[in-house]
Amino acid sequence: MVHTLVLSAVFRRHLLLFLLIFFTHPNILTRAADGRWDLLLSNIGISAMHMQLLHTDRVVMFDRTDFGRSNISLPDGKCRRDPNDTVLPVDCTAHSVEYDVASNSIRPLMVLTDVWCSSGAVMPDGTLVQTGGFNDGDHAVRIYEPCRNSTCDWREISRGLTQRRWYATNHILPDGRQIVIGGRRQFNYEFYPKTSSADGSYNLPFLVQTNDPRIENNLYPFVFLNGDGNLFIFANNRAILFNYLNGSVVRTYPTIPGGDPRSYRARALQFCFH
Repeated sequence: MVHTLVLSAVFRRHLLLFLLIFFTHPNILTRAADGRWDLLLSNIGISAMHMQLLHTDRVVMFDRTDFGRSNISLPDGKCRRDPNDTVLPVDCTAHSVEYDVASNSIRPLMVLTDVWCSSGAVMPDGTLVQTGGFNDGDHAVRIYEPCRNSTCDWREISRGLTQRRWYATNHILPDGRQIVIGGRRQFNYEFYPKTSSADGSYNLPFLVQTNDPRIENNLYPFVFLNGDGNLFIFANNRAILFNYLNGSVVRTYPTIPGGDPRSYRARALQFCFH
Protein backbone atom coordinates (compact mmCIF):
# COMPACT_ATOMS: atom_id res chain seq x y z
CA MET A 1 0.00 0.00 0.00
CA VAL A 2 1.32 3.41 -0.91
CA HIS A 3 0.67 6.24 1.53
CA THR A 4 0.59 9.75 0.11
CA LEU A 5 1.17 12.79 2.30
CA VAL A 6 -0.96 15.72 1.19
CA LEU A 7 0.10 19.15 2.45
CA SER A 8 -2.29 22.08 2.50
CA ALA A 9 -1.38 25.20 0.59
CA VAL A 10 -1.06 27.17 3.83
CA PHE A 11 1.26 24.58 5.36
CA ARG A 12 3.41 24.50 2.23
CA ARG A 13 3.84 28.26 2.33
CA HIS A 14 4.83 28.20 5.99
CA LEU A 15 7.26 25.36 5.37
CA LEU A 16 8.84 27.22 2.46
CA LEU A 17 9.22 30.35 4.58
CA PHE A 18 10.86 28.33 7.37
CA LEU A 19 13.34 26.73 4.96
CA LEU A 20 14.21 30.04 3.32
CA ILE A 21 14.92 31.71 6.65
CA PHE A 22 17.02 29.00 8.24
CA PHE A 23 18.90 27.70 5.22
CA THR A 24 19.80 31.16 3.93
CA HIS A 25 20.76 32.44 7.38
CA PRO A 26 22.76 29.67 9.13
CA ASN A 27 24.11 32.19 11.65
CA ILE A 28 20.66 32.21 13.27
CA LEU A 29 21.13 28.58 14.25
CA THR A 30 24.68 29.30 15.46
CA ARG A 31 23.55 32.11 17.74
CA ALA A 32 20.73 29.96 19.10
CA ALA A 33 23.16 27.13 19.86
CA ASP A 34 25.35 29.50 21.90
CA GLY A 35 22.48 30.59 24.16
CA ARG A 36 21.09 28.93 27.25
CA TRP A 37 18.10 28.92 29.57
CA ASP A 38 18.50 29.98 33.21
CA LEU A 39 15.98 29.37 35.99
CA LEU A 40 15.80 32.72 37.80
CA LEU A 41 13.15 31.89 40.41
CA SER A 42 11.67 28.49 41.11
CA ASN A 43 8.35 29.91 42.35
CA ILE A 44 6.87 33.40 41.95
CA GLY A 45 3.71 32.52 43.87
CA ILE A 46 1.21 32.89 41.02
CA SER A 47 0.62 31.70 37.48
CA ALA A 48 1.49 34.41 34.96
CA MET A 49 -1.66 34.31 32.83
CA HIS A 50 -0.97 37.93 31.87
CA MET A 51 2.44 39.61 31.78
CA GLN A 52 3.69 43.07 30.78
CA LEU A 53 7.22 44.50 30.67
CA LEU A 54 7.26 48.07 32.01
CA HIS A 55 9.58 50.97 31.22
CA THR A 56 11.15 50.56 34.68
CA ASP A 57 12.60 47.19 33.62
CA ARG A 58 10.11 45.47 35.87
CA VAL A 59 7.48 42.96 34.82
CA VAL A 60 3.97 42.95 36.22
CA MET A 61 2.19 39.58 36.19
CA PHE A 62 -1.33 38.64 37.21
CA ASP A 63 -3.78 35.74 37.20
CA ARG A 64 -7.44 35.01 37.85
CA THR A 65 -8.64 35.45 41.42
CA ASP A 66 -11.32 32.74 41.57
CA PHE A 67 -9.13 29.67 41.82
CA GLY A 68 -8.44 29.84 45.54
CA ARG A 69 -5.32 30.93 47.38
CA SER A 70 -2.06 31.60 45.59
CA ASN A 71 1.39 30.75 46.96
CA ILE A 72 2.33 34.30 47.98
CA SER A 73 0.74 36.39 50.73
CA LEU A 74 -0.27 40.02 50.50
CA PRO A 75 2.03 42.30 52.56
CA ASP A 76 1.31 43.84 55.96
CA GLY A 77 -1.62 41.56 56.74
CA LYS A 78 -3.73 42.89 53.87
CA CYS A 79 -6.64 40.84 52.56
CA ARG A 80 -8.86 41.19 49.52
CA ARG A 81 -12.52 41.22 50.49
CA ASP A 82 -14.84 40.49 47.60
CA PRO A 83 -18.32 39.09 48.37
CA ASN A 84 -18.74 38.29 44.67
CA ASP A 85 -15.71 36.00 44.50
CA THR A 86 -16.81 32.48 43.58
CA VAL A 87 -14.25 30.75 45.84
CA LEU A 88 -12.80 33.02 48.54
CA PRO A 89 -14.75 36.12 49.63
CA VAL A 90 -11.81 36.90 51.92
CA ASP A 91 -8.42 36.17 50.40
CA CYS A 92 -5.13 37.22 51.98
CA THR A 93 -2.96 36.00 49.11
CA ALA A 94 -1.80 37.95 46.06
CA HIS A 95 -2.88 37.24 42.50
CA SER A 96 -0.50 39.75 40.97
CA VAL A 97 3.23 40.32 41.41
CA GLU A 98 5.92 42.65 40.14
CA TYR A 99 9.23 41.11 39.08
CA ASP A 100 12.33 43.31 39.43
CA VAL A 101 14.79 42.24 36.74
CA ALA A 102 17.80 43.93 38.37
CA SER A 103 17.37 42.37 41.81
CA ASN A 104 15.71 39.16 40.61
CA SER A 105 13.00 39.61 43.22
CA ILE A 106 9.22 39.43 43.43
CA ARG A 107 6.85 41.88 45.13
CA PRO A 108 3.17 40.96 45.74
CA LEU A 109 0.48 43.31 44.43
CA MET A 110 -3.25 43.53 45.14
CA VAL A 111 -5.59 43.15 42.20
CA LEU A 112 -9.17 43.59 43.39
CA THR A 113 -11.40 41.84 40.84
CA ASP A 114 -11.07 38.87 38.53
CA VAL A 115 -8.67 39.50 35.61
CA TRP A 116 -9.33 36.13 33.97
CA CYS A 117 -8.98 36.60 30.19
CA SER A 118 -8.98 40.38 30.45
CA SER A 119 -7.10 42.64 28.05
CA GLY A 120 -4.96 45.75 28.20
CA ALA A 121 -2.32 48.01 26.71
CA VAL A 122 0.37 50.45 27.84
CA MET A 123 -0.42 54.16 27.64
CA PRO A 124 2.07 56.70 26.18
CA ASP A 125 3.30 57.62 29.68
CA GLY A 126 4.05 53.97 30.50
CA THR A 127 0.93 53.33 32.58
CA LEU A 128 -0.56 49.87 32.14
CA VAL A 129 -4.33 49.93 31.66
CA GLN A 130 -6.04 46.56 32.02
CA THR A 131 -9.72 46.19 31.24
CA GLY A 132 -12.50 43.69 31.76
CA GLY A 133 -12.26 40.11 32.91
CA PHE A 134 -14.64 37.69 34.58
CA ASN A 135 -17.45 37.98 37.13
CA ASP A 136 -17.33 41.36 38.91
CA GLY A 137 -14.24 42.31 36.91
CA ASP A 138 -15.98 42.41 33.54
CA HIS A 139 -16.63 46.19 33.61
CA ALA A 140 -13.46 47.10 35.54
CA VAL A 141 -10.58 49.30 34.46
CA ARG A 142 -7.35 48.58 36.35
CA ILE A 143 -4.50 51.07 36.30
CA TYR A 144 -0.89 50.34 37.20
CA GLU A 145 1.49 53.31 37.21
CA PRO A 146 5.07 51.95 37.35
CA CYS A 147 7.42 53.26 40.03
CA ARG A 148 10.99 52.56 41.11
CA ASN A 149 10.48 52.74 44.89
CA SER A 150 8.25 49.65 45.17
CA THR A 151 5.26 51.58 46.50
CA CYS A 152 2.97 51.42 43.46
CA ASP A 153 0.01 49.07 43.27
CA TRP A 154 -3.12 48.52 41.23
CA ARG A 155 -5.92 51.12 41.21
CA GLU A 156 -9.33 50.07 40.03
CA ILE A 157 -12.38 51.75 38.52
CA SER A 158 -15.14 49.21 39.06
CA ARG A 159 -17.49 50.53 36.33
CA GLY A 160 -14.95 52.04 33.98
CA LEU A 161 -16.33 50.29 30.89
CA THR A 162 -19.68 50.70 29.18
CA GLN A 163 -19.96 47.01 28.25
CA ARG A 164 -18.69 43.83 29.88
CA ARG A 165 -15.39 42.80 28.32
CA TRP A 166 -14.17 39.22 28.44
CA TYR A 167 -11.71 38.04 25.75
CA ALA A 168 -11.58 41.54 24.21
CA THR A 169 -8.61 43.28 22.56
CA ASN A 170 -7.10 46.67 23.44
CA HIS A 171 -4.97 48.84 21.16
CA ILE A 172 -3.32 52.19 21.82
CA LEU A 173 -4.33 55.02 19.47
CA PRO A 174 -2.35 58.04 18.23
CA ASP A 175 -4.38 60.41 20.43
CA GLY A 176 -3.37 58.50 23.58
CA ARG A 177 -6.66 56.68 24.09
CA GLN A 178 -7.20 52.95 23.90
CA ILE A 179 -9.82 51.25 21.78
CA VAL A 180 -11.35 48.14 23.36
CA ILE A 181 -12.79 45.80 20.74
CA GLY A 182 -15.16 42.88 21.14
CA GLY A 183 -15.19 40.26 23.83
CA ARG A 184 -17.51 37.36 24.44
CA ARG A 185 -20.96 38.20 23.01
CA GLN A 186 -19.94 41.82 22.60
CA PHE A 187 -20.14 42.88 18.96
CA ASN A 188 -19.02 46.43 19.60
CA TYR A 189 -16.14 48.61 20.70
CA GLU A 190 -15.49 51.51 23.05
CA PHE A 191 -12.71 53.88 24.05
CA TYR A 192 -10.79 54.53 27.25
CA PRO A 193 -10.44 57.03 28.79
CA LYS A 194 -13.91 58.40 28.08
CA THR A 195 -14.14 61.90 26.63
CA SER A 196 -17.57 62.54 28.17
CA SER A 197 -20.35 60.83 30.10
CA ALA A 198 -22.08 60.18 26.77
CA ASP A 199 -19.08 58.32 25.37
CA GLY A 200 -20.46 54.77 25.24
CA SER A 201 -20.02 51.78 22.96
CA TYR A 202 -20.39 51.51 19.19
CA ASN A 203 -21.66 48.59 17.13
CA LEU A 204 -19.20 46.69 14.95
CA PRO A 205 -21.17 44.43 12.54
CA PHE A 206 -17.93 42.72 11.49
CA LEU A 207 -17.91 40.92 14.84
CA VAL A 208 -21.43 39.63 14.23
CA GLN A 209 -20.43 38.39 10.78
CA THR A 210 -17.41 36.51 12.17
CA ASN A 211 -19.21 34.91 15.10
CA ASP A 212 -19.65 31.13 14.84
CA PRO A 213 -22.55 30.20 17.17
CA ARG A 214 -21.48 28.01 20.13
CA ILE A 215 -17.85 28.16 18.94
CA GLU A 216 -17.07 31.89 19.11
CA ASN A 217 -13.97 31.91 16.95
CA ASN A 218 -13.73 35.71 16.94
CA LEU A 219 -12.58 36.31 20.51
CA TYR A 220 -9.36 38.27 21.19
CA PRO A 221 -9.40 39.71 17.64
CA PHE A 222 -6.04 40.67 16.15
CA VAL A 223 -5.73 44.45 15.88
CA PHE A 224 -2.96 46.58 14.35
CA LEU A 225 -2.75 50.31 13.68
CA ASN A 226 -2.16 50.65 9.95
CA GLY A 227 0.21 53.21 8.45
CA ASP A 228 -2.71 55.24 7.09
CA GLY A 229 -4.22 55.65 10.57
CA ASN A 230 -6.92 53.01 10.17
CA LEU A 231 -7.15 49.79 12.17
CA PHE A 232 -6.53 46.36 10.68
CA ILE A 233 -8.91 44.02 12.51
CA PHE A 234 -8.77 40.25 12.00
CA ALA A 235 -11.33 37.88 13.52
CA ASN A 236 -12.13 34.24 12.77
CA ASN A 237 -10.92 33.88 9.17
CA ARG A 238 -11.19 37.35 7.65
CA ALA A 239 -10.22 40.97 8.19
CA ILE A 240 -11.26 44.55 7.61
CA LEU A 241 -9.56 47.94 7.52
CA PHE A 242 -11.55 50.07 9.92
CA ASN A 243 -11.79 53.84 10.34
CA TYR A 244 -12.44 54.14 14.06
CA LEU A 245 -12.91 57.92 13.80
CA ASN A 246 -16.14 57.65 11.83
CA GLY A 247 -16.99 53.97 12.35
CA SER A 248 -16.71 52.98 8.68
CA VAL A 249 -15.17 49.95 6.99
CA VAL A 250 -12.55 51.19 4.53
CA ARG A 251 -11.75 47.80 3.05
CA THR A 252 -12.94 44.22 3.39
CA TYR A 253 -10.25 41.59 2.85
CA PRO A 254 -10.95 38.15 1.36
CA THR A 255 -11.31 35.12 3.57
CA ILE A 256 -7.95 33.45 4.22
CA PRO A 257 -7.15 30.39 2.04
CA GLY A 258 -8.87 27.29 3.39
CA GLY A 259 -11.29 29.33 5.48
CA ASP A 260 -10.07 27.94 8.80
CA PRO A 261 -10.37 30.26 11.83
CA ARG A 262 -7.19 31.79 13.21
CA SER A 263 -8.30 33.90 16.18
CA TYR A 264 -9.29 32.59 19.61
CA ARG A 265 -10.54 29.94 20.22
CA ALA A 266 -8.71 28.58 17.19
CA ARG A 267 -5.62 30.53 18.23
CA ALA A 268 -2.80 31.29 15.79
CA LEU A 269 0.35 33.40 15.80
CA GLN A 270 0.07 37.08 14.91
CA PHE A 271 2.77 39.52 13.89
CA CYS A 272 3.02 42.63 11.77
CA PHE A 273 5.70 43.50 9.20
CA HIS A 274 6.67 47.17 8.94
